Amino acid sequence: MQIQINTDKNISGTTNLTNKLTEDLKNELRNFEDRVTRLEVHLSDQNAQKSGEDDIKCTIEARIEKLKPIAVTAYHATIEQAVSLATDKLLAALNSALGKIKTY
Repeated sequence: MQIQINTDKNISGTTNLTNKLTEDLKNELRNFEDRVTRLEVHLSDQNAQKSGEDDIKCTIEARIEKLKPIAVTAYHATIEQAVSLATDKLLAALNSALGKIKTY
C-alpha cells in the first residue's frame, strides 16, 4: 500500500510528520493492506494563521482494487486528531464497502 501525504502552504509537511502519519495509517489499515493499493492524504489549514476550532481539514482517499475510490473528510483543531477522525471514517467506509475482514 502506497501512502502519499500532501499539505497546503500553511502546514509544514516535514519528514517527521510524514513518517509518523504513514506509520499510523499503515497500522490502522493493516487489515485492508491486501485490497487498498494507495492512500492519498490531503491536509490543509482552513484559517491559515488565525486560530480556531476544527480548522485543520484532513481528506483521505483510498484506492481499492477493482472498486471506485473511497474518500472521507474530517476537521479538528490538530493535525493528529483530524487524521485520526478521518481514519476512523475511512475504516467504517471500507468495512461497509468490502465487508468485515476476518483476522486469523
